[in-house]
Amino acid sequence: MTDSISQIEDIVLQEDIRGMTALKPHMRENYMERCADLLIDNSGKIFIVTGFYIMLAEATETDGPPGAVAIGNALAKLGNEIAYVTDELSAKVVRSIAQHEVIEFPITNHFESAKFANELVQQHSPSALVAIERAGLVGDGTYRNFRGIDFTPYNAKIDHLFDQHPYSVGIGDGGNEIGMGNLQNVIPTIEHEFLPKNPCVTTTTELIVASCSNWGGYGLIAALSLKHGVNLLPSVEDAKQMVRDIVAIGAVEGMSGENKEWVDNRDLEADSVCLRDLHALLTEQGIS
Repeated sequence: MTDSISQIEDIVLQEDIRGMTALKPHMRENYMERCADLLIDNSGKIFIVTGFYIMLAEATETDGPPGAVAIGNALAKLGNEIAYVTDELSAKVVRSIAQHEVIEFPITNHFESAKFANELVQQHSPSALVAIERAGLVGDGTYRNFRGIDFTPYNAKIDHLFDQHPYSVGIGDGGNEIGMGNLQNVIPTIEHEFLPKNPCVTTTTELIVASCSNWGGYGLIAALSLKHGVNLLPSVEDAKQMVRDIVAIGAVEGMSGENKEWVDNRDLEADSVCLRDLHALLTEQGIS
Protein backbone atom coordinates (compact mmCIF):
# COMPACT_ATOMS: atom_id res chain seq x y z
CA MET A 1 0.00 0.00 0.00
CA THR A 2 2.84 2.37 0.79
CA ASP A 3 4.07 2.07 -2.81
CA SER A 4 0.61 2.95 -4.14
CA ILE A 5 0.35 5.97 -1.88
CA SER A 6 3.83 7.03 -3.00
CA GLN A 7 2.50 6.95 -6.57
CA ILE A 8 -0.18 9.42 -5.46
CA GLU A 9 2.53 11.87 -4.42
CA ASP A 10 3.90 11.76 -7.97
CA ILE A 11 0.48 12.01 -9.62
CA VAL A 12 -0.42 15.23 -7.83
CA LEU A 13 2.97 16.76 -8.73
CA GLN A 14 2.72 16.15 -12.47
CA GLU A 15 2.86 19.17 -14.79
CA ASP A 16 4.43 21.23 -12.02
CA ILE A 17 5.19 24.83 -12.97
CA ARG A 18 5.48 26.35 -9.48
CA GLY A 19 8.60 24.60 -8.15
CA MET A 20 6.83 22.11 -5.91
CA THR A 21 8.75 19.16 -7.35
CA ALA A 22 11.96 20.77 -6.11
CA LEU A 23 10.52 20.73 -2.60
CA LYS A 24 9.65 17.03 -2.57
CA PRO A 25 13.14 15.84 -1.55
CA HIS A 26 12.78 18.01 1.56
CA MET A 27 9.40 16.58 2.55
CA ARG A 28 8.90 13.99 5.29
CA GLU A 29 9.04 10.41 4.06
CA ASN A 30 5.62 8.97 3.13
CA TYR A 31 4.00 12.36 3.73
CA MET A 32 0.79 11.54 1.86
CA GLU A 33 0.25 8.46 3.99
CA ARG A 34 1.11 10.41 7.14
CA CYS A 35 -1.60 12.95 6.27
CA ALA A 36 -4.20 10.24 5.71
CA ASP A 37 -3.22 8.52 8.97
CA LEU A 38 -3.47 11.78 10.90
CA LEU A 39 -7.08 12.24 9.81
CA ILE A 40 -7.94 8.60 10.42
CA ASP A 41 -6.40 8.70 13.90
CA ASN A 42 -8.15 11.96 14.80
CA SER A 43 -11.68 11.43 13.58
CA GLY A 44 -14.49 13.61 14.89
CA LYS A 45 -15.32 17.16 13.88
CA ILE A 46 -12.85 18.34 11.28
CA PHE A 47 -12.34 21.96 10.24
CA ILE A 48 -11.39 22.50 6.59
CA VAL A 49 -9.95 25.93 5.84
CA THR A 50 -9.87 27.41 2.34
CA GLY A 51 -10.51 30.51 0.22
CA PHE A 52 -7.78 32.51 -1.52
CA TYR A 53 -8.83 36.03 -2.47
CA ILE A 54 -7.49 37.52 -5.71
CA MET A 55 -7.28 41.21 -4.84
CA LEU A 56 -7.02 42.62 -8.36
CA ALA A 57 -10.08 40.62 -9.48
CA GLU A 58 -11.94 41.23 -6.21
CA ALA A 59 -12.93 37.57 -6.15
CA THR A 60 -11.98 34.16 -4.75
CA GLU A 61 -9.95 31.83 -6.93
CA THR A 62 -11.14 28.48 -8.29
CA ASP A 63 -8.31 26.53 -6.66
CA GLY A 64 -9.08 25.53 -3.08
CA PRO A 65 -12.85 25.39 -2.52
CA PRO A 66 -13.48 22.37 -4.83
CA GLY A 67 -10.67 20.43 -3.19
CA ALA A 68 -11.88 21.44 0.27
CA VAL A 69 -15.43 20.30 -0.42
CA ALA A 70 -14.21 17.04 -1.96
CA ILE A 71 -12.17 16.36 1.20
CA GLY A 72 -15.14 17.26 3.38
CA ASN A 73 -17.48 14.95 1.48
CA ALA A 74 -14.97 12.09 1.71
CA LEU A 75 -14.40 12.57 5.44
CA ALA A 76 -18.15 12.80 6.04
CA LYS A 77 -18.59 9.41 4.35
CA LEU A 78 -16.12 8.07 6.90
CA GLY A 79 -18.31 9.32 9.74
CA ASN A 80 -16.72 12.67 10.50
CA GLU A 81 -18.56 15.93 11.14
CA ILE A 82 -17.38 18.68 8.82
CA ALA A 83 -17.19 22.47 9.04
CA TYR A 84 -15.51 24.76 6.55
CA VAL A 85 -13.74 27.87 7.83
CA THR A 86 -13.19 30.86 5.55
CA ASP A 87 -13.78 34.61 5.64
CA GLU A 88 -16.54 36.88 4.37
CA LEU A 89 -14.81 37.42 1.01
CA SER A 90 -14.80 33.70 0.18
CA ALA A 91 -17.86 32.48 2.10
CA LYS A 92 -20.26 32.85 -0.83
CA VAL A 93 -18.07 30.69 -3.06
CA VAL A 94 -17.62 27.99 -0.44
CA ARG A 95 -21.30 27.92 0.46
CA SER A 96 -22.29 27.52 -3.19
CA ILE A 97 -20.83 23.99 -3.26
CA ALA A 98 -20.58 22.99 0.41
CA GLN A 99 -22.96 20.47 1.92
CA HIS A 100 -21.84 21.18 5.47
CA GLU A 101 -21.52 24.09 7.89
CA VAL A 102 -19.53 27.15 6.79
CA ILE A 103 -17.99 29.33 9.51
CA GLU A 104 -16.92 32.89 8.71
CA PHE A 105 -13.71 33.98 10.39
CA PRO A 106 -13.59 37.78 10.80
CA ILE A 107 -11.00 39.91 9.02
CA THR A 108 -9.53 41.76 11.99
CA ASN A 109 -6.34 42.28 14.00
CA HIS A 110 -4.18 39.56 15.53
CA PHE A 111 -5.56 39.93 19.04
CA GLU A 112 -9.17 39.57 17.96
CA SER A 113 -8.26 36.81 15.51
CA ALA A 114 -6.52 34.76 18.20
CA LYS A 115 -9.51 35.28 20.48
CA PHE A 116 -11.96 34.15 17.78
CA ALA A 117 -9.82 31.12 16.98
CA ASN A 118 -9.77 30.15 20.66
CA GLU A 119 -13.55 30.53 20.87
CA LEU A 120 -13.98 28.26 17.84
CA VAL A 121 -11.76 25.60 19.38
CA GLN A 122 -13.61 25.81 22.69
CA GLN A 123 -17.04 25.72 21.05
CA HIS A 124 -16.46 23.01 18.43
CA SER A 125 -13.55 20.96 19.81
CA PRO A 126 -12.28 20.06 16.33
CA SER A 127 -10.34 16.82 16.23
CA ALA A 128 -8.18 17.96 13.30
CA LEU A 129 -7.67 20.84 10.90
CA VAL A 130 -7.04 20.85 7.15
CA ALA A 131 -5.93 23.92 5.19
CA ILE A 132 -6.06 23.80 1.39
CA GLU A 133 -4.98 26.80 -0.69
CA ARG A 134 -5.32 29.27 2.15
CA ALA A 135 -2.88 32.18 2.31
CA GLY A 136 -0.67 32.09 5.39
CA LEU A 137 1.37 34.73 7.16
CA VAL A 138 4.81 35.36 5.73
CA GLY A 139 7.84 36.39 7.73
CA ASP A 140 7.14 40.12 7.58
CA GLY A 141 3.67 39.67 9.05
CA THR A 142 1.78 40.17 5.78
CA TYR A 143 -0.21 37.97 3.42
CA ARG A 144 1.09 37.90 -0.15
CA ASN A 145 0.00 36.33 -3.43
CA PHE A 146 2.32 34.42 -5.79
CA ARG A 147 3.45 37.71 -7.33
CA GLY A 148 4.47 39.00 -3.89
CA ILE A 149 1.65 41.56 -3.70
CA ASP A 150 0.47 42.35 -0.17
CA PHE A 151 -3.26 41.72 0.28
CA THR A 152 -3.35 41.60 4.08
CA PRO A 153 -6.55 43.73 4.43
CA TYR A 154 -8.46 41.11 2.43
CA ASN A 155 -7.45 37.96 4.32
CA ALA A 156 -8.61 36.75 7.72
CA LYS A 157 -5.85 35.57 10.03
CA ILE A 158 -7.06 31.99 10.29
CA ASP A 159 -3.45 31.00 10.99
CA HIS A 160 -4.30 31.43 14.66
CA LEU A 161 -6.43 28.27 14.53
CA PHE A 162 -3.35 26.29 13.59
CA ASP A 163 -1.32 27.86 16.39
CA GLN A 164 -3.85 26.41 18.84
CA HIS A 165 -4.26 22.86 17.53
CA PRO A 166 -1.89 19.84 17.61
CA TYR A 167 -3.28 17.94 14.61
CA SER A 168 -3.34 19.59 11.21
CA VAL A 169 -2.70 19.07 7.50
CA GLY A 170 -1.66 21.80 5.08
CA ILE A 171 -1.99 21.60 1.30
CA GLY A 172 -0.29 24.11 -0.97
CA ASP A 173 1.15 24.68 -4.42
CA GLY A 174 3.11 27.91 -4.16
CA GLY A 175 4.95 28.43 -0.89
CA ASN A 176 2.65 31.13 0.50
CA GLU A 177 -0.09 28.87 1.91
CA ILE A 178 -0.79 27.70 5.46
CA GLY A 179 1.44 24.68 6.07
CA MET A 180 4.32 25.86 3.90
CA GLY A 181 5.92 27.12 7.09
CA ASN A 182 7.13 23.52 7.46
CA LEU A 183 9.58 24.33 4.65
CA GLN A 184 10.18 28.00 5.43
CA ASN A 185 13.94 27.49 5.69
CA VAL A 186 14.13 25.45 2.48
CA ILE A 187 11.97 27.44 0.05
CA PRO A 188 14.20 30.58 -0.11
CA THR A 189 17.23 28.43 -0.95
CA ILE A 190 15.70 27.03 -4.16
CA GLU A 191 16.04 29.13 -7.28
CA HIS A 192 12.68 29.17 -9.05
CA GLU A 193 10.79 32.10 -10.52
CA PHE A 194 7.59 31.20 -8.67
CA LEU A 195 9.01 30.21 -5.28
CA PRO A 196 8.89 33.12 -2.81
CA LYS A 197 11.90 34.35 -0.92
CA ASN A 198 9.56 35.17 1.97
CA PRO A 199 7.38 32.06 2.27
CA CYS A 200 4.58 31.37 4.71
CA VAL A 201 5.73 30.75 8.27
CA THR A 202 2.56 29.09 9.55
CA THR A 203 3.22 25.40 10.15
CA THR A 204 0.99 22.32 10.16
CA THR A 205 1.59 18.88 11.63
CA GLU A 206 1.80 17.40 8.13
CA LEU A 207 2.11 18.92 4.66
CA ILE A 208 1.16 18.02 1.08
CA VAL A 209 2.71 19.78 -1.92
CA ALA A 210 1.08 19.57 -5.33
CA SER A 211 1.05 21.19 -8.77
CA CYS A 212 -2.42 22.51 -7.90
CA SER A 213 -3.87 22.54 -4.40
CA ASN A 214 -7.12 20.91 -5.55
CA TRP A 215 -4.96 18.08 -6.87
CA GLY A 216 -3.28 17.77 -3.48
CA GLY A 217 -6.73 17.48 -1.92
CA TYR A 218 -7.70 14.77 -4.38
CA GLY A 219 -4.45 12.97 -3.57
CA LEU A 220 -5.30 13.01 0.12
CA ILE A 221 -8.71 11.53 -0.67
CA ALA A 222 -7.11 8.82 -2.81
CA ALA A 223 -4.82 7.92 0.10
CA LEU A 224 -7.82 7.71 2.42
CA SER A 225 -9.53 5.56 -0.19
CA LEU A 226 -6.63 3.10 -0.24
CA LYS A 227 -6.65 2.95 3.55
CA HIS A 228 -10.39 2.22 3.72
CA GLY A 229 -10.74 0.12 0.57
CA VAL A 230 -13.44 2.34 -0.95
CA ASN A 231 -13.23 5.03 -3.63
CA LEU A 232 -14.00 8.33 -1.91
CA LEU A 233 -12.94 10.55 -4.82
CA PRO A 234 -15.42 12.81 -6.60
CA SER A 235 -16.15 11.81 -10.18
CA VAL A 236 -14.39 13.81 -12.88
CA GLU A 237 -17.71 15.33 -13.88
CA ASP A 238 -18.61 16.27 -10.30
CA ALA A 239 -15.24 18.01 -9.90
CA LYS A 240 -15.78 19.91 -13.13
CA GLN A 241 -19.26 20.93 -11.99
CA MET A 242 -17.92 22.37 -8.74
CA VAL A 243 -15.65 24.65 -10.76
CA ARG A 244 -18.52 25.64 -13.04
CA ASP A 245 -20.72 26.40 -10.01
CA ILE A 246 -18.24 28.67 -8.28
CA VAL A 247 -17.32 30.48 -11.50
CA ALA A 248 -21.03 31.10 -12.06
CA ILE A 249 -21.15 33.16 -8.85
CA GLY A 250 -17.91 35.04 -9.47
CA ALA A 251 -14.86 32.87 -8.71
CA VAL A 252 -11.83 33.48 -10.93
CA GLU A 253 -8.87 31.55 -12.28
CA GLY A 254 -6.09 32.48 -9.91
CA MET A 255 -3.19 33.22 -12.24
CA SER A 256 -5.08 35.42 -14.69
CA GLY A 257 -7.81 36.74 -12.42
CA GLU A 258 -10.34 35.99 -15.16
CA ASN A 259 -13.85 34.74 -14.46
CA LYS A 260 -13.55 31.55 -16.49
CA GLU A 261 -13.89 27.82 -15.91
CA TRP A 262 -10.18 27.23 -15.46
CA VAL A 263 -8.01 26.27 -12.46
CA ASP A 264 -4.37 27.37 -12.19
CA ASN A 265 -3.91 28.02 -15.90
CA ARG A 266 -5.70 24.82 -16.99
CA ASP A 267 -9.11 24.45 -18.64
CA LEU A 268 -11.49 21.87 -17.22
CA GLU A 269 -10.25 19.02 -19.37
CA ALA A 270 -6.59 19.67 -18.62
CA ASP A 271 -7.44 20.10 -14.95
CA SER A 272 -9.03 16.61 -14.95
CA VAL A 273 -5.77 14.79 -15.73
CA CYS A 274 -4.83 14.32 -12.09
CA LEU A 275 -8.25 13.08 -10.97
CA ARG A 276 -8.45 10.63 -13.89
CA ASP A 277 -5.04 9.23 -12.95
CA LEU A 278 -6.06 8.84 -9.30
CA HIS A 279 -9.23 6.98 -10.26
CA ALA A 280 -7.15 4.73 -12.51
CA LEU A 281 -4.73 3.99 -9.66
CA LEU A 282 -7.58 3.00 -7.34
CA THR A 283 -9.06 0.79 -10.05
CA GLU A 284 -5.68 -0.93 -10.47
CA GLN A 285 -5.79 -1.66 -6.72
CA GLY A 286 -9.25 -3.20 -7.04
CA ILE A 287 -11.00 -0.25 -5.38
CA SER A 288 -14.15 1.09 -7.00
